Order: sequence, then C-alpha cells, then structure tokens
Amino acid sequence: MSDQTAQLEWRDGTIPVSIRFDDPYFSLAGGLDETRHVFLAGNDLPNRYRDGFHIAELGFGTGLSMLTALQAFDHGTLHFTSFEAYPMARTDIEAALKAFPDLDPAPLLDHWPATSIRTDRLHADIIIGDARETLPSWTGKADAWFLDGFSPAKNPELWSPELMLEVGTHTAPNGTFATYTAAGHVRRSLTDAGFDVERVQGFGRKRHMSVGRLR
Repeated sequence: MSDQTAQLEWRDGTIPVSIRFDDPYFSLAGGLDETRHVFLAGNDLPNRYRDGFHIAELGFGTGLSMLTALQAFDHGTLHFTSFEAYPMARTDIEAALKAFPDLDPAPLLDHWPATSIRTDRLHADIIIGDARETLPSWTGKADAWFLDGFSPAKNPELWSPELMLEVGTHTAPNGTFATYTAAGHVRRSLTDAGFDVERVQGFGRKRHMSVGRLR
C-alpha cells in the first residue's frame, strides 16, 4: 500500500471528501444511482458484458464503481484494472460503503489493502501511483473505461490531453468510455485520442456528461 494514503473529512458523517482535492468521492445526491447512470449505462453495460470483459478506471476511490459493475455482472469473470494515486485506508472504505446497503462490499473488503484480487467472479488490479506514470506502461486494453477522477477543475492532472491519449491507446477495438464530466477540454482531448464523443444527459442536477466509442 502506498504511503500516500488518502486524507479525508466526512460530510454528514457518511460522505468522504478528499482534503487534497476538496471534492467528495461520490455524489451527494446518490452515489450508487450515479454510478449506474454514468458508468454502467454510459458504457452500455451490462448489455455488452461477456466472460473476460475488461473495465479500466481512472480513480479507484472507495471501490464503489468496481463493486457496482460486479453486482451487474453474471457472465463468468470480470476483469477490472484501476489506477489510483492516493488509496483509501481499509477502515475508511468500509465506513464509506456503509452508505450503500444494497451493495456487497465483501469482494473488496475481503482483500483490501491487497491490490490484486483473484476470485471466480473478479480479477482486479488496483495500480497505485500517478496514472501519468503507471498507465503508459500498462500492457492491457480495456473494453470500457470509467473516467472517475476528481473534477477537472480540482484534479487537472488526471484529465490532461496526454493522459486521455493514453486512455485511447489502451482501449480495445470498439471500446468505450463514460465520465460524469462534460468539460469541453476533456471532450476535445478524448476526441483527439480517437473517440467519437457525445455529450448526453447527466445524473441528477448535473445537466450533461460525456460518453464515447473508439473510432
């Protein structure tokens, strides 16, 4: 585990907020519903699921997106790779996931802080470090990307044109991405990275989000 552990404060006693980035880890309006809307529906999941389907993610956070994707998966083994610079302590993840009683945290909590998880249903690797350094050396290609870093205004490093280009490079043919942000510079960077990008309806009060498919 990295010594750069995430530093948190808690909003309403239930929602973890990153002190470093001054941003909550999940939506105040419903983190699980937002994850299903943005990352599952935004990547046309679970319709595209198959045995060995590979999701990659920028920003592991509480593990909410991985667990939500796994809950909807019933096709063999899901492969999941996430890039995280500041991993959360196990006690913090456990506390955060209590906000989602419909979600089983065991696939993560039974292993964390181990960053390699191997079960019949899940092969997950959480790659600790700066994604600008770790993603270029990754040898995998994702069928779907969850772009889930803190907001571009507060965490611009995770949305740089160079990193979005790496996302495109590490996407399988006909692969997709989805993200809660509709920032114009992010959409332009993903277009330049090889995606056909669309701005679509966001979750809750957020008017727009972005999705795309590799050209």
